[in-house]
Amino acid sequence: MSKFVRPAPEGADPFGTARLRRGVLDAWATSPARFREDANAEEDLVLGGYRDRLVVELAQNAADAAARAGVPGRLRLTLRDGVLVAANTGAPLDAAGVESLATLRASAKREERQSAVAVGRFGVGFAAVIAVTDEPAVVGRHGGVRWDLAEARELASATARHSPGLGDEIRRRDGHVPLLRLPFAAQGTAPDPYDTAVILPLRDAAAADLAERLLTAVDDALLLALPGLEEVVIEIGGDAPRVLTRAADPGDEALTVVADSRDGTTRWRVAAAHGPLAPELLADRPVEERLRPHWSVTWAVPVDDDGAPAR
Repeated sequence: MSKFVRPAPEGADPFGTARLRRGVLDAWATSPARFREDANAEEDLVLGGYRDRLVVELAQNAADAAARAGVPGRLRLTLRDGVLVAANTGAPLDAAGVESLATLRASAKREERQSAVAVGRFGVGFAAVIAVTDEPAVVGRHGGVRWDLAEARELASATARHSPGLGDEIRRRDGHVPLLRLPFAAQGTAPDPYDTAVILPLRDAAAADLAERLLTAVDDALLLALPGLEEVVIEIGGDAPRVLTRAADPGDEALTVVADSRDGTTRWRVAAAHGPLAPELLADRPVEERLRPHWSVTWAVPVDDDGAPAR
C-alpha cells in the first residue's frame, strides 16, 4: 500500500464503510444472483471502454471537486515507484461520495441538476481504476476510503460459508469478487496544497505501461474540455514535471491560451453551448439519465497570432 494511505484505526469510520460492506454482504448471502449482477456490472465497466479513460475520469473528478468548492481546479498526476497518485484541489471526499464510489452505476452527480457541463463526480467512471489496481484508495482532509481485493475475497468467502449459492458463484469466477462494492475506512493525507488524493498502487508492469501511456498522451484537449481545470501537472518517474495551464488570452479575452511546458503554447478559440433536453427525448432512457436532462458541447479551434484558424 502507498505511503499516503493506511487502514484507519479500529472504530474510526467517518463515512460508514462498515455499514456499506454489511449491506452488500447480506444482500449477496440472501441472493447470490445479486452477487452475479454486481460482478457483471463491474466487469462490464472495466472491459467495456473505461480502461483507456483512466486519466480522463480522474481529471473529471478533479474538475467537479473544484466546481463544487468554487475554487480553481488543479490536478497533479504522479507516477512513481509503481504508484499513480492523482491529487486535486476542491471539495473533499464526503459520505455521499463514498457511497457513490461503492455503488455501481449510481453516481452521486444526479444531485447536480443545475450543472451545465457534464463533468464526473465520484461514481461510475471511478471503475476505470480497476483496470490498473487491486488496492485503490481515496484520502482527503476528513478521512479516506480504500479497497483491497484480497480482503474483499476473504469477506465474501466467509459470508459464503453460510450461503452455498454464493459460494458456487464465487467459485465460478475463480474467487474474483466485485472489488468496489466492499470499501474500508482509511487514513492518509493528500500532498500539499491539494485537498484530495486518489492513490493507485499499480497491479503489474502492464498496468504501469498503460498509466504511463495515458499520462504521456495528455494534451490541450483535457483542459479545453474541462474548463474547471486550470492546471495539470504530470510527473513520471524522476523526470522533470510537465505543467499544462489554461487561461484567458490577456490580449483577447475571447481566446483561451493553453501553455504546455513540453509542447509549447497554443491559442484557442472556444465555443460552448448547453441547454435542457426535452423530456420526450428521454422518455425511453433509464431513470438516472432522465434525472440529468441537459446537453452540452464544446468546440475548440487553434488560432494564429492574428486570431485566424491555424493547423
